[in-house]
Amino acid sequence: MFLTPGASGMGASQGAGQTHVPRWYLPASALGVGAIAALAAHGALSPLAAFAIGSAAAAAALAAAATRDPDEAPGPTTAEDRGAEVPAPDPMPPGAGQMLLARLPTPLLLVSRSGRVLFANPSAHHALPHLQTGSHFAHLIRAPAFVEGLSATLSDGVERAVSFTLHHKGERFIEARITLLPSGGVFGSEPLALVQIDDRTEARRADQMRSDFIANASHELRTPLASIIGYIETLQNHARDDPEARERFLGIMAREAGRMQRLVDDLMSLGRIEMTEHLRPSEVRSLEDIAAESAAALMPMAVRAGTALGVTLEPGGSPVACDPDQLAQVFTNLIDNAMKYGGAGGTVRVARAAPSKAHPNRCGIAISDTGPGIEREHIPRLTERFYRISVTSSRNKGGTGLGLAIVKHILNRHEGRLEIASAPGKGSTFTVWLPCADARRG
Repeated sequence: MFLTPGASGMGASQGAGQTHVPRWYLPASALGVGAIAALAAHGALSPLAAFAIGSAAAAAALAAAATRDPDEAPGPTTAEDRGAEVPAPDPMPPGAGQMLLARLPTPLLLVSRSGRVLFANPSAHHALPHLQTGSHFAHLIRAPAFVEGLSATLSDGVERAVSFTLHHKGERFIEARITLLPSGGVFGSEPLALVQIDDRTEARRADQMRSDFIANASHELRTPLASIIGYIETLQNHARDDPEARERFLGIMAREAGRMQRLVDDLMSLGRIEMTEHLRPSEVRSLEDIAAESAAALMPMAVRAGTALGVTLEPGGSPVACDPDQLAQVFTNLIDNAMKYGGAGGTVRVARAAPSKAHPNRCGIAISDTGPGIEREHIPRLTERFYRISVTSSRNKGGTGLGLAIVKHILNRHEGRLEIASAPGKGSTFTVWLPCADARRG
């Protein structure tokens, strides 16, 4: 930075071969440089590297800000000059350092050589509810990997990354990066350890979900494919001249091929739904009309299965903002499931749900059956991909294990809810709740 003698608007002056600036200017510059360095964390630099740059720049600027303006009256410059007692240095003085840390969204801690937590930004307090400044870090996070890593960095100054698991209110997967800040900067006169905490629980669960999904999808496709290949080999050899066996095997092969086709269709449908899940639909249609049309399309299947399918809906009722095709898929899946699992000779009813205090300003359609019901422990997991109460029963009925997962993702896009009520021997009721169009506009 160069200041010319005529830059009086900036408050600069020149004399005795030295350039002077107002006291407010360089501290403000320090904050600006530190903030820029911190923002760089969102780009090519890591947060720890950005802090190191910000710390050095802010320290240099604050040191320059101590230059006295020649127009000021002379006076004592140190505690010794004033005859006062020299105070002990504050290891974490308030100012630029704290301001930089406090404004970043990443949980950050400053730990002294003695192991005491000197500072924690608001994000750290949110991530660690029991955090108290002044306490020893070993009492804060009781994870051997974290304690050993931080102790080692405080001892040798080497930057480290450690991973560990916490079990407060469920299992949480944490990654921590630890680096040593140099002494003499804006963070104090002694070296401090800067700890960046990153909660990787959701990312870990997402990775696990993807792995499970791939494994399940591969298994679901491998089983019918292996069956088809086996029957083909049999027809090519032992059953080549056996018409009765050939017809039986071809029927099994057709059933297995159809199962594979349904699985591929559901996988593709689920992929398309996930791609648009963040886009809210805007077309206003009657929820009751969509449900009635879906039920009417399944009426021939109900007749063949011997299921009584009753529909009690008001034409044009319950307007909602929706994607009609996706909601038709929701009701088709739910009604089809009710007929499959309701049992032969059962009854399936599709009706408007009574208003519920648990779902204010929402319109609901209930699909109920008179089947055997579902045990309580299974209900929360029914919308998981490939989760089935009975794998054999589901496969025999042509299920892919993805129908209710598709329903869940479609309703997520519509800001809707799926409510499941069931008990063994009392049938099941699946209720779709969507925001009413009038309430949504309001």
